[in-house]
Amino acid sequence: MKRAASLALFCLALLAAAPARAVAPDEKLADPALEARAEALEHRLRCVVCQSESLAESDAFLAKDLRKLLRERIQAGDTDKEAVEYLVRRYGQYVLLLPRFEPATYVLWLLPGAAVLIGAAAAVFYIRRGRNAPAPAPLDDADEARLKQILDEHA
Repeated sequence: MKRAASLALFCLALLAAAPARAVAPDEKLADPALEARAEALEHRLRCVVCQSESLAESDAFLAKDLRKLLRERIQAGDTDKEAVEYLVRRYGQYVLLLPRFEPATYVLWLLPGAAVLIGAAAAVFYIRRGRNAPAPAPLDDADEARLKQILDEHA
């Protein structure tokens, strides 16, 4: 009995952890090849309402409309590139989960690498500075006596 309950809980956990599929059956194309293209593109396009989800993951109304629009373009004979370009012209580059490398996005692409390089340089500078620091001056007799007195009081 315990084993069956454990198995049931495990199955529920797997179902809860599985990624949600937001594509409704009525949205799917009849042609499996076209549907496969649409699904692949959905994972490359962002839901402009949800911001951090792809079209494939989002349940937002706009995402549903974008999925339908994408399928209409594919069914009309657009190539993958043409279908994506249509959405980019209509909604801007924000609809792309992976933005293009062009002057408007240089900062987006180059800033993380620059931050790592600056951090590494700062770490090297900090470590080298610590190695080259002068040794502290030895205590004179009065300081040593005061230190011994403080340590004896707290011991």
